[in-house]
Amino acid sequence: MRKFIRIGVDLGKNFFQVHALESEGGPVFRRKVTRAGLRKFFEETEPCLVAMEACGSAHYWGRELAAMGFEARLIPPAYVKPYVKRGKNDAADAAAICEAASRPDMRFVPIKSAQAQAALALHKSRELLVKQRTMTVNALRAHLAEFGVVAAKGSRHVAALIEKAAGDANVPAALRAALDALVQLIETLGREIKALEEQIAKRLAKEETCRRLMRIPGVGKIAATAIVASLPDARVFASGRDFAAWLGLTPRQNSSGGKERLGGVTKRGNRYLRKLLTLGGTSLLAPAHKRKGALADWIVALCARKPKRLVSLAIANKLARIVWATLTSGELFRQENFAKA
Repeated sequence: MRKFIRIGVDLGKNFFQVHALESEGGPVFRRKVTRAGLRKFFEETEPCLVAMEACGSAHYWGRELAAMGFEARLIPPAYVKPYVKRGKNDAADAAAICEAASRPDMRFVPIKSAQAQAALALHKSRELLVKQRTMTVNALRAHLAEFGVVAAKGSRHVAALIEKAAGDANVPAALRAALDALVQLIETLGREIKALEEQIAKRLAKEETCRRLMRIPGVGKIAATAIVASLPDARVFASGRDFAAWLGLTPRQNSSGGKERLGGVTKRGNRYLRKLLTLGGTSLLAPAHKRKGALADWIVALCARKPKRLVSLAIANKLARIVWATLTSGELFRQENFAKA
């Protein structure tokens, strides 16, 4: 059996680069292996620390290695890049991963379970279908606008647009054939999106944590299930601000010489969760003045002196902190903070 203190693996589709250390400052083992060869390599190696970049298939290999007794750790690719010495190739990347894993202040990505990844697949598939439906609706609107057939914005007005086109004598027969194909696609996408949302709702019924998150204003079933699936353990973040920073909802810093300079939000991290929380924050703008409580008063006061777009981001930041507090403490959101007046 081979014995190493630490192994860095640069993942790929068919080929994997292994960089293993027998001791600190000692001999280095480097090898490029196939998918089958990687599994055989670890079967012939004593359990130790194995580091990989948090990229495609990383969570799968993390679970597989953990089942074999190894201590698997995933590192964000951005945190590995500073340790790449010169150039870029698979061997250099594997060496950088191995070096980055040795740092005492390195941050690691929690390994997701198969169930959590399956739940995220529902969300990603739904997001893709929603995007395709939006593209199809925009194509339908564009084609009809060329013949003077228009309707109000929003998906709820698509049916009226189709009905209006059906009764317009100026629409050529050739265009109607194209429109029929687009309309059928929109209807099919709508049914598939609804089916995926039903699957997400079933998961919601099984998860007590999701139901607790839904008590937070602006956090619905989509956001709640996505957060729980994306965040196996909220305690990996030291505070709610760290969680908000992970979502890219904190100001960008460019400070030096004791002078603090803050810019717009970083927009780094999980784009999907950031979008959901921002949409949730936007949905609280209109009813805030009809509510009472600490959260409602804070939103109203912020709206009085800041643009609404900025306020939406500020609310999203606030929601992220509330979500973190709910996940780590187990407490419920105090609904009197955003109660009906």
